[in-house]
Amino acid sequence: MRIKYLSHFVITVFGIFAVLFSTAQNRSISQKADSVCKLMTLEEKIGQMNQYNDDWNATGPLTLDNDKAGQIQLGQVGSMLNCVGTARTRKWQEIAMRSRLKIPLLFGQDVVHGFKTTFPIPLAEACSWDMDAIRLSARIAATEASAAGIHWTFAPMVDIARDPRWGRVMEGAGEDPFLGSAIAAARVKGFQGEGLGKLNAVMACVKHFAAYGAAIGGRDYNSVDMSNRLLWEVYLPPFKAAAAAGAATFMNSFNDLNGVPATGNRYLQRDILKGKWGFKGFVVSDWGSIGEMINHGNVKNEYEAALSAITAGCDMDMESRNYKHTLVQLVKDKKVPMALIDEAVKRILQKKFEMGLFDDPYRFCDAARETKELNDPAHATIARQIAAKSIVLLKNENMPGQTNPILPLSKQTHSIAFIGPLVKALKQNKGFWDVEVPGVDSNFIVSQWEGVKNKLGADTKLLYAKGCDIEGDNKDGFAEAVAVAQQADVVILSIGERRDMSGEAKSRSNINIPGVQEDLLKVLLATGKPVVVLINAGRPLVFNYTADHAPAIMYTWWLGSEAGNAIADVLFGDVNPSAKLPISFPRNEGQIPIYYSHFNTGRPATSDTNRNYNSSYNDLSIFPKYEFGFGLSYTKFEYSHLQLSSKKMKASDQLELSFELTNTGKMVGDEVVQLYLRDRVGSICRPVSELKGFDKIKLNPGETRTIRFTLTKELLSFYNDQLNWVAEPGEFELMIGASSRDIRLKDQFELIK
Repeated sequence: MRIKYLSHFVITVFGIFAVLFSTAQNRSISQKADSVCKLMTLEEKIGQMNQYNDDWNATGPLTLDNDKAGQIQLGQVGSMLNCVGTARTRKWQEIAMRSRLKIPLLFGQDVVHGFKTTFPIPLAEACSWDMDAIRLSARIAATEASAAGIHWTFAPMVDIARDPRWGRVMEGAGEDPFLGSAIAAARVKGFQGEGLGKLNAVMACVKHFAAYGAAIGGRDYNSVDMSNRLLWEVYLPPFKAAAAAGAATFMNSFNDLNGVPATGNRYLQRDILKGKWGFKGFVVSDWGSIGEMINHGNVKNEYEAALSAITAGCDMDMESRNYKHTLVQLVKDKKVPMALIDEAVKRILQKKFEMGLFDDPYRFCDAARETKELNDPAHATIARQIAAKSIVLLKNENMPGQTNPILPLSKQTHSIAFIGPLVKALKQNKGFWDVEVPGVDSNFIVSQWEGVKNKLGADTKLLYAKGCDIEGDNKDGFAEAVAVAQQADVVILSIGERRDMSGEAKSRSNINIPGVQEDLLKVLLATGKPVVVLINAGRPLVFNYTADHAPAIMYTWWLGSEAGNAIADVLFGDVNPSAKLPISFPRNEGQIPIYYSHFNTGRPATSDTNRNYNSSYNDLSIFPKYEFGFGLSYTKFEYSHLQLSSKKMKASDQLELSFELTNTGKMVGDEVVQLYLRDRVGSICRPVSELKGFDKIKLNPGETRTIRFTLTKELLSFYNDQLNWVAEPGEFELMIGASSRDIRLKDQFELIK
């Protein structure tokens, strides 16, 4: 009795830390989590599986609680989201430390592309094809977020997306699973740094599991219907790569997959993620998605929704309250074994141990560190560099009578007219899914006007006119814009969409440049002045008039807090553009979905000149406006001397290939060389080409370098109709190019038994 009484005294007075660490310093994290779990009541266990939003800045339908603090003190909450800043997180953590077992809260936040320092939206950053840069931006985001009390980011989003009508295309890496997998791993490693437990590391949350990017019609939250082979071959690889990179958590998707809501999908969560892939972290629902299974028609009430989700493998309920309301009864009714509850709770507790929160619940609540990290000037410098790497040069022609392309502009240009509704904008440059940091205004954001102005000398006259709004049909500002343009040697026109026109719940059936902005371009071109167009957007837009008539176009996406400086760096040639598109740009919505790695069909369309009974449109090109992998430079690159180590390869062997890349221009530049393969004959149809390698190479003018790739069985494999990962003997076409259409070198080889 005395021993039992002493244990109770230690738990209730000295707290859980004494139990865990007085005699168990060397226990594994798994053992520690198990020890805590054994001390918990059923209600406290379910509390760990319950996540609430703070009382502000909701990213979904908000549920207000009369006594959120009281629930935390009773151990009924395990995590909070949208709680930012050391002062606020400390406030909530102090309440958690008044609970019976003093289990610390986890604080999560959508740190999607930066914290205070905002980097390019993820789709823009993917244009860099630079894994070191992508990892570094996530590293800085984690450093700032962790300094502001955040333990956990709901990123990266790794959904493959081939429909730019879907607003969330801006959060991912585009259409290709090979590139997407590399970027997914880079972002996970960036967020988690040297490992969980380091003060500048946050837990990554890979989302949305799975196939959310294939929502029918590009409508957010819509159903997804696809074969398992397509799921495994195209949509799952980035998730698998993120899991292999050590991602701490996964998030369910809102969609149903083949009729089963992802939140209650056992095949996804238990069979694949926790089974085949051996994932040891925990799974959180998306905002309210457990309760939303009722709307799907898959369950009839909260009771059944919670049963479906916990059985499928969803460990934490974000904001639906279904676990809190029904799991106790489900256990009492013997519908949910206690083992399922314990498994979920242990997964959550293990991450809290790994983050060091049981050692010190306030270790991420250092106000001095918060001030220091959020004001580190090195972060802005790196954001500027990465933003410049994300700008895609789509067009750069000579003006009549000129021998050189318009870009780069000379800093000695006598007069420049900077026109458009986005020239002097600040917050627009951050794009969707930026973080509202308490106490921080928008003055640190560099506008495009400021960036260009800072680049020019005193002898250059910089003129401005707004011209028009982003939306609407008002052309009253056109006359002023024309008058300003007529005074200038060159015109820069900054147009596009609002920052909140792409993102969650921002699906659009019409993805043309909105309003009368292209009409503004028409009147400016009529002046005869050279016009450089900047297109600011969160998704691929349709802009055929601009593409066909503007002599120079830079796709600037939303580049973040250093947007103005980065744009100026590229406009004036201090940075040579090197970005390549990670997603195809359609000519109009009727082409969607359009992507490079399509099947050939039985009646393949190979050109726009022959439309007779083949797979084409009678009124539209078969090709995108800009293809996957496309992007221009201020210099030129020549590909030559492709060599293969052999024309035959056994599955147990490797095949080496090499070619020479030469910078034939006058500027130092980076080229993203791309390796594509085509399996000529397969047991099931194979795509016309698939990206299987890439490298970003910097060359000085006149420099030549030998580029090498190694082909393995893994790169030749695919999922057959039995979902077996196989490499089938036969002929393969090998293509080296500057884009998926701009193939410079070709050869072929044979895989033999």
